[in-house]
Order: sequence, then structure tokens, then C-alpha cells
Amino acid sequence: MQTITYRLYFRYLRSMNQQKNFKRIALLLIVLLTSSAVVLWATELKKHHREATELKSIPSPLSVYSSLHLKELGLSASAFNLAVKGWEKLRANGEVSKNLISICDFTQSSKNKRLYIIDLASGKLLFNTLVAHGKNTGEEFAQSFSNQNASNKSSLGFYVTKETYQGQHGLSLKLAGEEPGFNDHAEERSIVMHGADYVCESFICQVGRLGRSFGCPSVPFELHNQIINTIKDGSCLFVYYPDAKYLHASKLLR
Repeated sequence: MQTITYRLYFRYLRSMNQQKNFKRIALLLIVLLTSSAVVLWATELKKHHREATELKSIPSPLSVYSSLHLKELGLSASAFNLAVKGWEKLRANGEVSKNLISICDFTQSSKNKRLYIIDLASGKLLFNTLVAHGKNTGEEFAQSFSNQNASNKSSLGFYVTKETYQGQHGLSLKLAGEEPGFNDHAEERSIVMHGADYVCESFICQVGRLGRSFGCPSVPFELHNQIINTIKDGSCLFVYYPDAKYLHASKLLR
């Protein structure tokens, strides 16, 4: 009888120890989880604060447009404002990480310097130069656009710049189309930014217009390395033309 009593007593003690250990483990887990949550919360808070500070430091679009005299350089206010609107949405969605906007204003003659690369944070115009449209998009003026393979046409809308590679035109920049139905076939069509010898003043003097591409926004060969290395890896490119169907359907412009 005494032996049974001792056994029961030891079982009771073991049970109490197990409960204490369980409580200790549970308390430790709570502390660890709470600490992790606090660290994650602090990290996210710092991230949002940094992003808010960066956005707060960016001059207003109106002041940038005015201070850079973009109207005098041929860029319409509507093209600029739409570009900023789309960039803001892409940035909010985490699609772009740079405060750069490249705008191809295809309302202009191909003889004009209709590519504008703008640093919104510093309020500086980094490049203003020639850019080609697709050979089936038009002669001197761009008029027709397509998202279809083998169309040899330019595609409207917003792109995000990706990584570079060495292609048949030298250093080239991959572009990801962000507009379903308008430019989301860009990668499979091999629509990229590259340099071209037909994008120059001498070609314009000989032919009366700029040379044309298979749909790529080709830039002057002597500038393509500088341009591509400036805008690569997460900046916004906007190919603009006041096409009613595009302006109505674009989710980035609603």
C-alpha cells in the first residue's frame, strides 16, 4: 500500500513538472513570437516612412513640367501628366523602384527629339533625344499601334524596364509591358530598347524622317549605353499617343 502511494506521489510530481515545463515553453514561444512581430512591425514602419519621405521630397509634377520648360521642348502637358499618373500607380504596386520616367511622345514628328527621360526626385531632364517608332506604325508620324506578333508596330502604354543583355544591336534593355491588350506581348515580340544607326540627324537629312524599327523604341547609337544604364532595372517607360481606345481602357490611367 505504501509503495502504491509513493508511485502516485511521484506521478503527481512528474505531472507538475511537465505542466511547469509546458508553461515555460509556452511563455518562451509567446516572447519569441512577440519579439518577431515587433521587429517585423518596426521594419515595415521604417520602410513606409522611407517611402513616404521619398515621395514627399519629389517636387509636384506641375513644378517639374514648368521648371524644365518641357512645353517649349515639345512635350505636351497631357502626355506628362498621364505618365506621372501611371508611374505613381506602378510605384504604389511595387512595380517600379526608381523615380525616373521615360516618355516617348509619339504625337510628334519623328524628326523631333521626342524621348524625354526625367528624374522626378531631382527635377532634372536627363535626356531629350530622338526615338524611333515601328515601320508599320507610320512614316514620319506614328499613327497605328499593335500588340500583335510580327506586326512591326509600336505598342502603346506603360512598361517597366528590366535587365540588360548583349544582342545584335549591342547593349539592349528588356521591357515588360504592363498594359494587357496593348503591350503585354512585348517580351515575346522582343520589344526592347537598343541603339540604332538609323536614329540620327544625318538619316533625317537624307530621307526626310527618322529611320524605323520593328516596333522597338530605338535610340541614337551614340547615346544608347548611357540611356540604357540610366533607366535599367525598375524604371517607368511610357509610350504615348492619344488613342481613344487606349486612354479609355488603360487601368493605369483610370
